[in-house]
Amino acid sequence: MTQPLIQVQHLTKTYRVPVRPEGLSASLKSLLNPQYSEVTAVQDVSFDIEAGAMVGLIGPNGAGKTTTLKMLSGLLHPTSGTATVAGHTPWERHPSYLRRISMVMGNKSQMLWDIPPMDSFRVLGEIYAVPPAEFRRTVDELIALLDMQELLTKPVRNLSLGERMKCELTASLLHRPAVLFLDEPTLGLDVSMQLRLRRFLAEYNQRSGVTVILTSHYMADVLALCPRVILIHHGKLLYDGELNGLARQLLPFKMLRITLNQETDSPLPLVGEGLGVRGVEIIEQDANSLTLRVPRADAPAVTAQLLQTLPVADLTVEDPPIEAVIDQVYSEGAA
Repeated sequence: MTQPLIQVQHLTKTYRVPVRPEGLSASLKSLLNPQYSEVTAVQDVSFDIEAGAMVGLIGPNGAGKTTTLKMLSGLLHPTSGTATVAGHTPWERHPSYLRRISMVMGNKSQMLWDIPPMDSFRVLGEIYAVPPAEFRRTVDELIALLDMQELLTKPVRNLSLGERMKCELTASLLHRPAVLFLDEPTLGLDVSMQLRLRRFLAEYNQRSGVTVILTSHYMADVLALCPRVILIHHGKLLYDGELNGLARQLLPFKMLRITLNQETDSPLPLVGEGLGVRGVEIIEQDANSLTLRVPRADAPAVTAQLLQTLPVADLTVEDPPIEAVIDQVYSEGAA
């Protein structure tokens, strides 16, 4: 059996944070007797990721996503736990490991602003000791995939945010890493540019087999790229599995959308005691359509009852939208 490319066991990161009351007196006292509190950013997180997978690491602000990526990329040492990525311990920062990974952060830049992107690419090619012929092939491939030929001679400071992100991705892939960490790669981009970058990432993954861990607050990124998601909340792992299974585990109900073939005053009496099912809720209702939230186990019986009782022209049974699942998790965490 092939060993997973990324293995994480009981990973925990706790920060020691200075605290003090406001005011000059408190400031002076803190110099002599500083006080600290401990904040756990990641707590006992474990997961494995196979080579070539694209996995979404999701959760609300402050959940521990970026901290997890920083530990896996070697930027942070964990408080406890172990991890191996491509056979290396990340925080040892061995040069052979750094050549196997790359990281793109939507709010950080590795490009030099006063020179054209191509000059930065050449510098990075030398840093990673990429042979000239391989460098040229890789650059040509990425330029074609990202449609960025016209950007290569402009100073980076003159590029738009979307154009700079194309350059950031190219710079991160010049040495053909085995693992790519993406932290909010579409942050601040318009809808069109987000779509282009998603297409690029999906195609590049298929071509190269690179393993990708993606964090994003844009669920469209996750839906388009990641069949599997890892949900972290308050530093703890809440869910690890297929994206389409997230709703089944966290929200145990179905959405029934009904269109009637004639107008009816109100189907409300049929939804309550008339159906004999507790927990059925009307989400939306107008003259000839109805949206219900039904307990998952009762969905078949409710559907049959509605078809027998109402003049149904169309009926669909769906899982709740993934955005609704995520919103509920985030809202409960904020409460």
